[in-house]
Amino acid sequence: MTRKVFWEDPYQTTHRTLVASVDGVDITVQSTIYYAFSGGQESDQGTIGGYPVLSARKEGLELVYTLPESHGLSTGEPVQMDIDWNRRYRLMRLHFAAELVLELVYRSLGGAGKVGAHIAQEKARIDFAWPESLTPWLPALSAETHRIIEANLEIRSAFEDAPTERRYWEIDGFARVPCGGTHPRRTGEVGPIRLRRNNIGRAKERVEIYLET
Repeated sequence: MTRKVFWEDPYQTTHRTLVASVDGVDITVQSTIYYAFSGGQESDQGTIGGYPVLSARKEGLELVYTLPESHGLSTGEPVQMDIDWNRRYRLMRLHFAAELVLELVYRSLGGAGKVGAHIAQEKARIDFAWPESLTPWLPALSAETHRIIEANLEIRSAFEDAPTERRYWEIDGFARVPCGGTHPRRTGEVGPIRLRRNNIGRAKERVEIYLET
């Protein structure tokens, strides 16, 4: 099983590892800094052994990376992994902003249920089952989200259950939430955000989240 270095140090952008297996264009590695799409958070972008990663996916607890057909890598070969830091950091910030918004919506609108989410480099979105417009709640939601961000609180991430790789993030006095994504160390790193409401169908509401810096 691949050791997920991105949980130990989500700020690491270069990593030396060994190829663990090769199956045509698909490879696995002994340890990785390259996050694969999960929980709505998009995969990182980067290279393994100098070859671009075309896709990354989870198979159980394993991570599988698809490389070009010409990659030529073999099992046991040492390789260097490099990821796009600007993309990773934006994903980390938007992911945690979305986590804050989700938690605050749950607290304000107990009947709202999450029905979808997606974290991309340009924006994050969360979809809720809710029978009316969320627009009236956005100013208060934005203010409370910014209050937590500006307090620059510590964000701790750890295993809830290591063998199954179930993880959580926690802010003392605020919340402890199951999540296996990548997070910044402090809320202040998220920076100013902007919220936008979007109606996506009957009894469904979407909150879009944008970084302002």
